[in-house]
Amino acid sequence: MVGEGAQLYTIEGVAAAMIMLLTAYFVVNATAVYTAGDTHINDMQLEILGKDVLDMMDTRPNGTVEKSPLRLIIEEDRGDDFRTAFVTMANNRTVADADRINFAAQYFYNNTGTIGSHPLSSSRDLTGGEHAVRATKWVIVNMDLDGNGIKNRAVLVEVVLWRD
Repeated sequence: MVGEGAQLYTIEGVAAAMIMLLTAYFVVNATAVYTAGDTHINDMQLEILGKDVLDMMDTRPNGTVEKSPLRLIIEEDRGDDFRTAFVTMANNRTVADADRINFAAQYFYNNTGTIGSHPLSSSRDLTGGEHAVRATKWVIVNMDLDGNGIKNRAVLVEVVLWRD
């Protein structure tokens, strides 16, 4: 028969085309696509680091009834002590060189129905180009915040952190 060889070439061509299409499909689907969740892992780690530093600063020495260092810093308005303690704890690493974490800290309080704020300290000014995260901690302080006398108040300490 005259046309039998042409049929084999046609079947072979269709099979080759199917193999090439399937190969292209598998190659395209096998490429790694980074999801938005992957990019936020560093932010989460930095936020947890800031929260851990605030927790350590608000821990009473040796489990006593003395005031925590963070509470003393707020009550006595010692911003330089806050900067020293926060930078020391946040930039501490197990490798030889220290980390380069910068921060800006302040606390918020209720001032007779309005929210007041007071800056604590900062390592440098936040310019707006940094990719910053926020760590917060509630602290009970014994001070006069609204002119109604010294009494226990809850203040929200907020630290904005970023890496250089």
